[in-house]
Amino acid sequence: MLSIIVPCLNEAEVIAGTLSALAPLRSRGAEVIVVDGGSSDGTVERAAPHADCVISATRGRASQMNAGAARARGEILLFLHADTLLPESSDALIMDGLQRSRRGWGRFDVAISGGHPLLQWVAWLMNARSRLTGIATGDQAIFATRSLFTAAGRYPDIPLMEDIALSKRLKQYGPPLCLKHRLIASGRRWEKRGVVRTILLMWRLRLAYWLGADPRKLAVRYDKI
Repeated sequence: MLSIIVPCLNEAEVIAGTLSALAPLRSRGAEVIVVDGGSSDGTVERAAPHADCVISATRGRASQMNAGAARARGEILLFLHADTLLPESSDALIMDGLQRSRRGWGRFDVAISGGHPLLQWVAWLMNARSRLTGIATGDQAIFATRSLFTAAGRYPDIPLMEDIALSKRLKQYGPPLCLKHRLIASGRRWEKRGVVRTILLMWRLRLAYWLGADPRKLAVRYDKI
């Protein structure tokens, strides 16, 4: 079974659309677990009809995704952002890909929706960088077998860069399966914050993280814009 874990916080505007798109996967046996971090906008109520269960967890993507993984029944775990749409037949792509490659984890290529022309470049760069480094981001819907996710120690309890930290742990067990099929990630936050401004900020934050900066301090800088 595939378990899809969706962390969310105040995502009432998009959560129903994201979860509705997962209905074909649920009909084929996948389970969908929504993990709310304390929403106050009706997210839980809008998510409930489209998920197998909605649970609450301490706010923070890492803690929410770990809580979802602990509740999940599937042997393969997929972590999906609340504003992201998976490609068609993504369940078969994951199952077949992992079996064929004999790998234990992976991610999808990404396309970013939105009107700004730089978003296409951001997506291309994200995919290319991931293939080169073997590091995935949360935008690419990281998936892993339960046994490997557990062996890697789950998501580290940090407020930012948890996806990169998990990728580094998983990479110790082997390279990721990089599926060329593209999911659609929303560019709304990029456009709201300013695309160029966000690009420059993320480059600075990731460089600082690679140089050993405290993710908690980086999260403060990220939240200021």
